[in-house]
Amino acid sequence: MTSVDEPARPNGRIRDAARTQAEILDVATQEFARAGYDGARVDEIAARTRTTKRMIYYYFGGKEQLFTAVLERAYGVIRDTEQQLDVEHLDPVAAIRRLAELTFDHHEQHPDFIRLVSIENIHGAEHIAASEKLGKIGSPALDVIRRILASGQESGLFTADVDAVDLHAMISAFCFFRVANRHTFGALFGRDLVDPAQREHYRAMLGDMVIAYLTAERAAR
Repeated sequence: MTSVDEPARPNGRIRDAARTQAEILDVATQEFARAGYDGARVDEIAARTRTTKRMIYYYFGGKEQLFTAVLERAYGVIRDTEQQLDVEHLDPVAAIRRLAELTFDHHEQHPDFIRLVSIENIHGAEHIAASEKLGKIGSPALDVIRRILASGQESGLFTADVDAVDLHAMISAFCFFRVANRHTFGALFGRDLVDPAQREHYRAMLGDMVIAYLTAERAAR
């Protein structure tokens, strides 16, 4: 990280550091999601936050570190949501449906997260790989999935021996595709995947798909 001395405050005004950093991250999230990593400009972010490029460098160190901080916060939001998920009082079928719905709702409500993940994949996940914070964040949802799967198999409700990561990928794939591919899918098939009138249909379809997979008899391999 580049060392930058703290710049003089504009107009002598003392700004709250946490609030300033949050404001920078808000605008940076929008700018990276809109223009991509290569297209985003720190000057533009500074102008929109009424701060200076030097202040951004002071807090974050540079464009690369700023993008990493944006990713860390974006992943932190969904991890916090997963940690708050309470399904212990539900039977395994209802619990796994609730987990799928949580991912569905989050991805729909955070389209910038979808764009940021797509951008990071274009860059080979190099920022995530270099981030100690993201390397340790894991996914609380995986622990929840493992407990639900074990309960469902013990009770005989789930017939499939399913890996938690595979199931997580299955749920995420549907939710991610629905938001990320809405425009191309609509142009090709004339259907808007995020049409509010169809929201409950797709939300229920996701749960039905996951439960059908977990309760289906598997042919011997």
